[in-house]
Amino acid sequence: MQKKQMGRTGVMVTDMCLGTMTFGTQTSEAEGHRQIEMALAHGINFMDTAEMYPVNPVAKETIGRTEEIIGSWIGANPGRRDAFVLATKHSGEGLMAVRDGAAITSESIPATIEASLKRLQTDCIDLYQFHWPNRGSYMFRKNWTFDPSSQNKADTLAHMEDALGALQREVERGTIRHFGLSNESAWGTTQWVATADRLGLPRVATIQNEYSLLCRMYDTDLAEVSINEDVGLICYSPLAAGLLTGKYQGGALPEGSRMAINGDLGGRKTDRVFPAVAAYLQVAADNGLDPTNMALAWARQRPFMCSVIFGATTEAQLQHILDGTELVLSDEVIAALDHVHKAHPMPY
Repeated sequence: MQKKQMGRTGVMVTDMCLGTMTFGTQTSEAEGHRQIEMALAHGINFMDTAEMYPVNPVAKETIGRTEEIIGSWIGANPGRRDAFVLATKHSGEGLMAVRDGAAITSESIPATIEASLKRLQTDCIDLYQFHWPNRGSYMFRKNWTFDPSSQNKADTLAHMEDALGALQREVERGTIRHFGLSNESAWGTTQWVATADRLGLPRVATIQNEYSLLCRMYDTDLAEVSINEDVGLICYSPLAAGLLTGKYQGGALPEGSRMAINGDLGGRKTDRVFPAVAAYLQVAADNGLDPTNMALAWARQRPFMCSVIFGATTEAQLQHILDGTELVLSDEVIAALDHVHKAHPMPY
């Protein structure tokens, strides 16, 4: 592994980040605590969560449970809070299970931060992220029908100023250190950056979007934003919800797996995705590589990557991932993966 700087913050994080979104549903509290211990023991210093977690499924009665599980570990290990950078997220508008679908506003930000701090049993959140923009997002397979024509630029920019002002007050209070985005566009990210720079408010350090061998929308406009504005990608779903492990090939449906719970994997299960996965698995086989670790190593080696979020529902899965964190792909393997991408673009 390597350490990368989060934007211009001076904070260095490992290029692998422990994801926790199943803590409280597929992963029990005890198992979650063991995963934290395993990740820290391996040298990983970055952990990501969100107020809305756990998922699979998202339910009103479990909102915040993942933060509580992380918090119970922090509470039991008070001297180890500085061992990792902790990131969480404020949900955007429309998710009725969280605050009845309320939008991100200067009024919601302080209360939402306080609630996360209480659940996490900590005094400060290192990276506070907006989970998706109020105006909507083309992520979550909405890119196929995305239509921004109803957006109001003046309202969006006013919201950015309002929200950044609230974040600045939280920085001054000491409740958060840095700010990040999630599920954002190139236009949105540059507007957040420009607004912060113009007004001297918290600057975007990172953006958390989906990215994998099967989902490469970040490769063009957002890649350019990352490089030129120093906003690194923290990617989620680098294994495409488990598809790139190969465990769903041939109609397989492992008991307790994400597909067994969420049948279409959030729109990722399509007729075209399984031939694409087969082609990537063949590259791994041709080069004597484990497909899971190949997919994660490829993501880590992208030029705009800050950190790759990985998740595991079992300790065995986590150990498998940790065992591959030193893998570096050759130029020949990367070329072969690019060839597959050209043959199987956008399979979902």
